[in-house]
Amino acid sequence: MLIDGGVAINLMPYATFKKLGIREEDLVQTNMMLTDFKGDVSPALGVICVDLMIGSKTLPTTFFVINGKGSYAILLGRDRIHSNCCIPSMMH
Repeated sequence: MLIDGGVAINLMPYATFKKLGIREEDLVQTNMMLTDFKGDVSPALGVICVDLMIGSKTLPTTFFVINGKGSYAILLGRDRIHSNCCIPSMMH
């Protein structure tokens, strides 16, 4: 898991989506186009809401599923940080 305060949404690579055993039918189609840090634009494969547990807290979390490779299983953006009333610190 990676937390990025500069990302507006939560991302899940397709490989993680498959590992979780979620059915393709559960993926909600979207026409959302995403721009990466290099400025390249690609479509989201869909949207999925899953229960994400961090520590003792479980919250439903919406992820945009992408067809990309990364060094993370999921990437949590600002909405997850704000919904948990977290104050991120780059020192830790």
